[in-house]
Amino acid sequence: MKEFSLEGRTALVTGGSRGIGGEVVELFARYGARVAFCHYGDGANAAALEARLATAGHEVHGKECDVADEAAVDEMADWAKRTLGHVDILVNMAGIGGDKPFVDLSVADWDRMIGVHLRGTFLVTRHFFGPMLEKGWGRVINCSSQLAYRGAPNLAHYVAAKAGIAGFTRALSYEGAPHGVTVNAIAPGATETVLLNGLTEEWRAMKLREIPLGRFGEVSEIAPTILLLASDAGAFYVGQTLSPNGGDIMM
Repeated sequence: MKEFSLEGRTALVTGGSRGIGGEVVELFARYGARVAFCHYGDGANAAALEARLATAGHEVHGKECDVADEAAVDEMADWAKRTLGHVDILVNMAGIGGDKPFVDLSVADWDRMIGVHLRGTFLVTRHFFGPMLEKGWGRVINCSSQLAYRGAPNLAHYVAAKAGIAGFTRALSYEGAPHGVTVNAIAPGATETVLLNGLTEEWRAMKLREIPLGRFGEVSEIAPTILLLASDAGAFYVGQTLSPNGGDIMM
């Protein structure tokens, strides 16, 4: 459908070598965008993704970057601008997991989680938001989590980071919308990615009982929500956080 076409658009996806981010890179490329993505310590998957999409005739470029590192983000942003010319669509997908009881959380644990998720979203967005305003068109799509709304034990640092992203999204949307730049977010439920793989079978069984659909999501079921928000079909979404989660939380 032409409303979902990204022909003529350029996109940057952080955390784009695998998982939901990797699926977004592939989907955007199939829908016509020129895509750049970054990853951290995932060179083999990044190279495989580039090669697979190049074989299919799509222009995709990957680069390593720790989004919590200001200097690294500055370098990556300059690379993205040289590679694409400009960035129309920014998808902030970079993230990490790790559960730990609050009484055992170190300052380093807290800082790393907030750094990758919330600081990283800020550091990357500030490079591209101004040029989008000047151009009069842009899309910023951030990755929150359903846990930002329901909370979870042993994840105070993760939930705080994801809730911060949801608030950042709403606030920034007021500054972008009058200039043709929409800012939105997704808040996925439990999805089959490497972040889920590290959890116990007991936890997985408990979680499945809570989800009305009785199963975890697939990355192919999450990425289309991001395509909607990136395309002309999503032009009337402003400051929203959409939550594909199988009914685990209903808003």
